Amino acid sequence: MRAGLISLLLVVMLAGCSSRPSPQAPVTHPTDPSGRYSMTHDKAPATPPDVSKVPDAVPRYEPLSRGGNRSPYEVFGKTYTVMPSAEGYRESGIASWYGMKFHGHLTSNGEVYDMYEMTAAHKSLPIPSFVRVTNLDNGKSVIVRVNDRGPFHQDRLIDLSYAAAYRLDILQRGTGRVKVEAITPRPSGQMQAPTLAAGPVAPAVSTSLKASHDRRYLQIGAFASEESARRAQQQVMPFAAGFAVGIYTANPSGSPIYRVKIGPLNVGEPLDNLIASLAGAGFHSPHLVAEP
Repeated sequence: MRAGLISLLLVVMLAGCSSRPSPQAPVTHPTDPSGRYSMTHDKAPATPPDVSKVPDAVPRYEPLSRGGNRSPYEVFGKTYTVMPSAEGYRESGIASWYGMKFHGHLTSNGEVYDMYEMTAAHKSLPIPSFVRVTNLDNGKSVIVRVNDRGPFHQDRLIDLSYAAAYRLDILQRGTGRVKVEAITPRPSGQMQAPTLAAGPVAPAVSTSLKASHDRRYLQIGAFASEESARRAQQQVMPFAAGFAVGIYTANPSGSPIYRVKIGPLNVGEPLDNLIASLAGAGFHSPHLVAEP
């Protein structure tokens, strides 16, 4: 009888062990709302630490991570493509933030999400990427490291960590209008970065063109969506009177990129007034490009 009871207890214990959940596997942020997270709704911490002094992410060259860069990929029945490079990327839209629900869970590239660090999620930028995010309503700006995918809402451009959202002052509203500009470190330590300006200050670009067989353009920005590029084109045109403003599409690795450019420009053409006008309109980081 005693032996029978012991056998029965062993069976029950083994059954209990086999029913425990297995360790969590890497899952892309917000794409799996089916019960992976212990919270149903996201929220801010009840007693948050002071994150006002959390420093910006420091841009540095990093190779693409093994996780998070599969392209194309599908979420909620919609297909997304990952840009082969963040260089020249600039887009304006709505930012949201994510906090406690995802804190401590794995990001798309397998890192652990820490809502008190300066990170972000983006649908199409390569991982990792570094971007400057500027609140268009108050001028506050932060630099974050993109290490996750999302937000998968039609009207959202970027999902910020709790700390980044706090510093941009969009926590209370939940969302905010932002401008996102890529900072592209080079393996050599150099980097292409947007110019941070407190006001309409012209960026440091050469204001004349040397003789060349190539056609020269002033590139305003590169966008993942044609709609965003067309908005930028319409915004630029009133400030570029006398110049052609076009959208040029490239498809590296099958991922379309829409570049807004002014030109072609005449050799030796002075650009000081044009650049100052663009800066006054909020386009602080145009740069010269040459095409054969």
